[in-house]
Formats: sequence, structure tokens, C-alpha cells
Amino acid sequence: MIDKSNKKFWDKFAKLYAPFMEKDKGIYDKICKYIIPHLNNDMKALELACGSGQLSFILSNYTKSWIATDFSEQMIREAKKHREGKNLIFEMADATSLSFENEKFDCVLISNALHIMPNPDEAMKEIYR
Repeated sequence: MIDKSNKKFWDKFAKLYAPFMEKDKGIYDKICKYIIPHLNNDMKALELACGSGQLSFILSNYTKSWIATDFSEQMIREAKKHREGKNLIFEMADATSLSFENEKFDCVLISNALHIMPNPDEAMKEIYR
């Protein structure tokens, strides 16, 4: 279930999020360098809490498909402004209640989000599923 007050915050902050996170580009690049060796061109990946796509744009180049999700409609709109492609799709989704079938993905990524989620245990159950 989406915490509506939390969602309102992220919807309002969405236009500023990518420029704000630009200061952390070096950290995101390091995270990507760590993750890339674990990806391959046959993988179907799901990213939860993608924000405006800081990891999505880079990592999706190393997989067959990448679905990047966020529960903020505005974050998804901001991400789509930059790029979507045949293997990168942005969608709205609540990490604690996903509509995807079991074992649909080879890889699930969530970064910089569990610690601010109201129900991180529910998100972890969905990731495992």
C-alpha cells in the first residue's frame, strides 16, 4: 500500500531530483561498475524505486530488458524525458505490492530506497518473489 504523504513528497521533488543527484554522479558510476559484471545480455531486470533513472540509463545497456519502476508518477515522467528504449521501460509500481508474476526477472535492483520506505520488509518479500 502506498503511503500517500510520502508519495506527495516525491511527486513534488521529482523535477529537482535528477539535478540534485548530479552531485553524486561519481558514486552512481561506482555503483554501476560494481553491478555491471553481474549482468548479461540475456537477463530480464527489474529496478525498484528508480527515481529519475540514474542507474537505469547505464545498467539497462547490459541486459536484455530493464523495467525501471517508481511509485511516484512524477519521477517516472522525469525519467521518460531523458530516454526510454526497446530494452528500457519506465513504469509506476509500488515496491511493496508488485503486479509481476513470480520469478519473471533474473535480477531485481533497489538502491538508496529501503531505508526510507515505510514497509521495507514488504518490499523485500516482493523482491524475493
